[in-house]
Amino acid sequence: MAEVDLADIAGAVLIDAAREAAANAYAPYSRFAVGAALLLDDGTIIPGTNMENASYGLSLCAETVALAAANTAGRLRDVVAIGIVGGRKTRGGLDGSDPVRPCGRCRQMLNEAAQIGGRDIIVHCASGDGGAIERHLLSELLPHAFGPADLDLH
Repeated sequence: MAEVDLADIAGAVLIDAAREAAANAYAPYSRFAVGAALLLDDGTIIPGTNMENASYGLSLCAETVALAAANTAGRLRDVVAIGIVGGRKTRGGLDGSDPVRPCGRCRQMLNEAAQIGGRDIIVHCASGDGGAIERHLLSELLPHAFGPADLDLH
């Protein structure tokens, strides 16, 4: 019998949780809401949403918010997958037909969790309208990544 991969089975659940989180996005300037949902190795799901700021550089991405919550719980090394959904906020939810992928900063933040956890993270990306979904390995989205393994800490 083939081994079942929890991260793949949970893709639809993560996308739903990310969509739910996006409903709480604080995005008054761009009106572009993003939700993220991390899957931990025990099945726990940790959501995050983007949070803009009038001083644009201080804005936080949904993926980073979710990772910070996982870290606060002492679970950063337990991340196995993430679901990401985003699009323009409308009265009915989100609009947009292109999958939303993590920005470079978020890819680097995810890489930190991946390296300390000793695994590649599965990244499920979905469009705001729900019509497009992609599945990637983080190592595909951020090849030749720099991380803890590159620092000589001994």
